Amino acid sequence: PTTGVLYKEDNYIIMTTVDKEKYKCLLPLIASGNEEEEKDYKGPTPGELLEPLFKQSSCSYRIESYWTYEVCHGKHIRQYHEEKETGQKINIQEYYLGNMMIKNPLSEPDQEEKENPKESAKEASEKPIPTKNIEGQMTPYYPVEMGNGTPCSLRQNLPRSSTVMYICHPEAKHEILSVAEVTTCEYEVVILTPLLCNHPKYRFRASPVNDIFCQSLPGSPLKPHNLEQLEKQQEMMKMPFRRVKEEEMHSVKEEKFSSIHKPVAVGSHQLLTVGTTHISKLTDEQLIKEFLSGSYCFHGGVGWWKYEFCYGKYVHQYHEDKESGKTSVVVGTWSKEEHIEWSRKNAARTYYLREDGTQTVRMVSHFYGNGDVCDLTDKPRQVTVKLKCKESDSPHAVTIYMLEPHSCQYILGVESPVICKILDTADEHGLLSVPI
Repeated sequence: PTTGVLYKEDNYIIMTTVDKEKYKCLLPLIASGNEEEEKDYKGPTPGELLEPLFKQSSCSYRIESYWTYEVCHGKHIRQYHEEKETGQKINIQEYYLGNMMIKNPLSEPDQEEKENPKESAKEASEKPIPTKNIEGQMTPYYPVEMGNGTPCSLRQNLPRSSTVMYICHPEAKHEILSVAEVTTCEYEVVILTPLLCNHPKYRFRASPVNDIFCQSLPGSPLKPHNLEQLEKQQEMMKMPFRRVKEEEMHSVKEEKFSSIHKPVAVGSHQLLTVGTTHISKLTDEQLIKEFLSGSYCFHGGVGWWKYEFCYGKYVHQYHEDKESGKTSVVVGTWSKEEHIEWSRKNAARTYYLREDGTQTVRMVSHFYGNGDVCDLTDKPRQVTVKLKCKESDSPHAVTIYMLEPHSCQYILGVESPVICKILDTADEHGLLSVPI
């Protein structure tokens, strides 16, 4: 292990399984941390780091099922919905969830510093940085309060207000991760920004949990028998309907043999690697066959809900949490007869005209009904899956987004290079097949 965590050969414990298999497990001496770097930091304050975002007057957007959210940094937060009626003007329904009441949103704490720089610097260093549980990880954030929004009729016309939480994310482009109404007409908006990452106290902290490395003692197998069985079961659950190919079996055996003297990290994500290797080995033709058979599923989505789409099988919406495990909702299941019935009344194929005058299929739409019953409508959820071509260097790139134009009636947009190769095979019902 080269993670900066100290392991000493004499700091170990012998573990024995129920099957009397023995393992020598090396224990970490310390949890890794950046405490020293944090203490010595004398760079810009989080307010100063975020200043460029406020000075540029830039805005971030998030499109949800019905509402669109607009965060104009340092100015306002707006929630709106546009109704476009044919031949009529656009109706806009909108609420301001908060406005910035002071000229410079970052000037208040700085003002105090100017009055008594030593005192406020001392206070700032002692003041704990607030954290929020984001997808199971306690994450530090910098709050900016915004008040004076649209009056709220449910709270004696008090103005709506919001806390904007800025969080470090090195690859982000100031996007809105989530908008939540924490109490009536009071909101929390989480923004991912790379600007805060220059401050060590706001950097994403990996969980302070260090691996325990276990090595088999003479006479015991590389991995406990029960762990092998559990991993096989998990792999079966992760990759349903997939037949293990003969060459794959050989490669797995070789891998096990070659790593027999290496320590095994308990709880490492080996299943994930096996899955990735399998997919990256596939040729285009195999990938298309596996996609159309429903055994290679697309996963995507940002924020709380993620989506799993298995062609000709189902659409699931799920959330994974470290504490409570996986919550899953069936959004729709496939029935060829129901889809064909649906396609008689709706456009299953849409085209665009090439410059040379020929037509090509731009998108196909498929109907998946009979999902879990919806509390709001007492009817099963249903989804229209819109498959579009998206050119990319990686055949495994996929963009998935979900819209909810009506309660529990969804549109799932799926864009991927895999789809580019099969759109032109669509029949009159939009059903796809392997290109000849």
